[in-house]
Amino acid sequence: MITNSALLSALLLLLAVFWIGGETTFLAPYKRLLFTEYGVQIGLLLLVVFINLFAACYGIARVLFLKDTGLKLQHLDRQLATNDSVLSDLSGRMER
Repeated sequence: MITNSALLSALLLLLAVFWIGGETTFLAPYKRLLFTEYGVQIGLLLLVVFINLFAACYGIARVLFLKDTGLKLQHLDRQLATNDSVLSDLSGRMER
């Protein structure tokens, strides 16, 4: 889930950077000046945006993909309470 969120965040950030780069072609003659003067600030801004996108993607993924986890765990708990021979080993370990 973490790698999927990071990949989606990177993809969204690259898409935004390319779109902004296409919209600001009038700044092309000044790109050397912009990167030498404001390169660190631009890099930090991109890092903060990536972290926020990652957190949003991770939160959305948790909501979408882990919504039935409680029900699945209740089912496992009920199975462990039975006297099934396959699960007796595991239930004995969990009682300790």
